[in-house]
This record gives sequence, structure tokens and C-alpha cells, in this order.
Amino acid sequence: MEVKIQIDDALFFDLENCAKELNNTTSSLIEKAVSAYMDKLDEIISDKRIDDIKAGKTETIPMEEVFKKVGINV
Repeated sequence: MEVKIQIDDALFFDLENCAKELNNTTSSLIEKAVSAYMDKLDEIISDKRIDDIKAGKTETIPMEEVFKKVGINV
């Protein structure tokens, strides 16, 4: 899949220099950077969900109840 994005000129210049230094492509570096940032976003979202549970903004369902609803005997 081809995706087009816009990047600030100065950032792209830095990215090109890094790619040349590492004998890599800018596309590869962008893909790696986005992948690494997705891991960070997962962590941020998890922290937010925990905070929402602690603040009573989100209802939790006991595991036993979920298993019972889907027919798993524990």
C-alpha cells in the first residue's frame, strides 16, 4: 500500500541525512519510527484506560462473568 504524508522540510532533511548515514531509505526509517511510536501510543492508551477505571469513568466486568457469557466453564 502506498501512503502519502507531509513532513516539515527541516525534519525531512534530518531524516534524509540519517538515512544516508545508516545506508537506509527514508521510507524505511519512517516506517520504523511510526512502529516504535505505536508501541508508545499503546502504553499511553493503557495508562488512560487504567486512570478511567480508577476514576470510575469506565465500568469493568469480572472475568468470570465474561467467561459465563461466552460459555467457558472455569
